[in-house]
Amino acid sequence: MAGMDLILRDATLPDGRTGIDIGIAGERIVAVEPHLAASAPREIDVAGELVSPPFVDAHFHMDSTLSLGMPRLNRSGTLLEGIQVWGELKPHLTAEAVAERALHYCDWAVAQGLLAIRSHVDVCDPRLLAVDALLAVKQKVAPYLDLQLVAFPQDGFLRSPGAGPQLEAALDRGVEVVGGIPHFERTMADGALSVRLLCEIAARRGLRVDMHCDETDDPHSRHIETLAAETVRLGLQGRVTGSHLASMHSMDNYYASKLIDLMAEARVAAIANPLINITLQGRLEGYPKRRGLTRVPELLAAGVNVGFGHDCVMDPWYSLGSADMLEVAAMGLHVAQLTSQAGMRACFDAVTVNNARVLGLDGYGIAVGHNADFVLLQAHDPVEAIRLRAQRLLVVRRGRILSRCPPATAALNLPGRPAAVDWTAQR
Repeated sequence: MAGMDLILRDATLPDGRTGIDIGIAGERIVAVEPHLAASAPREIDVAGELVSPPFVDAHFHMDSTLSLGMPRLNRSGTLLEGIQVWGELKPHLTAEAVAERALHYCDWAVAQGLLAIRSHVDVCDPRLLAVDALLAVKQKVAPYLDLQLVAFPQDGFLRSPGAGPQLEAALDRGVEVVGGIPHFERTMADGALSVRLLCEIAARRGLRVDMHCDETDDPHSRHIETLAAETVRLGLQGRVTGSHLASMHSMDNYYASKLIDLMAEARVAAIANPLINITLQGRLEGYPKRRGLTRVPELLAAGVNVGFGHDCVMDPWYSLGSADMLEVAAMGLHVAQLTSQAGMRACFDAVTVNNARVLGLDGYGIAVGHNADFVLLQAHDPVEAIRLRAQRLLVVRRGRILSRCPPATAALNLPGRPAAVDWTAQR
């Protein structure tokens, strides 16, 4: 086999295959097999380390990222105060500042092997300033990162004056996904109506749907039921996502079992945001305290496609974060108690292949004919990658190396012990 530009030798793949060589020609993978009988101008022996498709974040807010402290801090740390702080900041936003912060975050993402992000963008500002800024960022980062945008009526599709025409205008300008926040409408009935209207917009335009659904501790907030029903009514199966679904944490078990079956039937995906759900939910109660992460194990068992999102990084809702999807996977693993071998691997899938399905990414994955996009991790399997928050040794997009990082080691100064310890000794 000739004409290859790069070969990775002796890779381990997330599905457990070992000793695999990966051949790349141009922007595509052309071989995935043991002992590849070919050569290339550049060959890298990865010595059994894990080669994974890139990380994918299926739920993020790029317009607010890195705005922590603007115009003030969220003193209570609650969801509602975060929305209030964001409302105070919006009139003072500039396109240049939004774009600068977003580009800075995209740099962080690439260094972490995160090469595809779905970001909700607020359309309740009549200027659509953040929409235009992120559309420009999307175009600028396209050579190294897929940025998919959701038209998100942060203040309510029906509750916020002008949100309807502004959402349609954002879609006209190139935003690809229809969003919503039904639990933030003034009544449950308005919430259900917003779901129906927004799904009809998506069906008319042939677009995907991703709604913030039931991001509340209220067990009677059941807009995901309406979303699943509208998905079936309008023939949107496989194109709809319900994000957060925190109220499912508190629902009656009998009702939740019915709801999960309805979601599976409608092929509605679910996105949990472990870092944010467990910090924003359960704020109004004593102990025992609910933590607000949706029913991940039960959704997985029913065949629902479940992904994890980072949601926020250094913004009015969350003061921490670093674009590390392995941190997200680790938190989801712990809070959902997914500590079996299959469960831990499912958490790795929740920040890679499952999220790629949510975004509808073409050519994703380590397979012949797919895009030559991958991250080389300092780990021997997905579980170890989560445990160690594995170093991203190499990040490659379309066959081009975007980022390198040396293996993690620790220098010790202990009597009678080695001067340096290989990080892999923790394996």
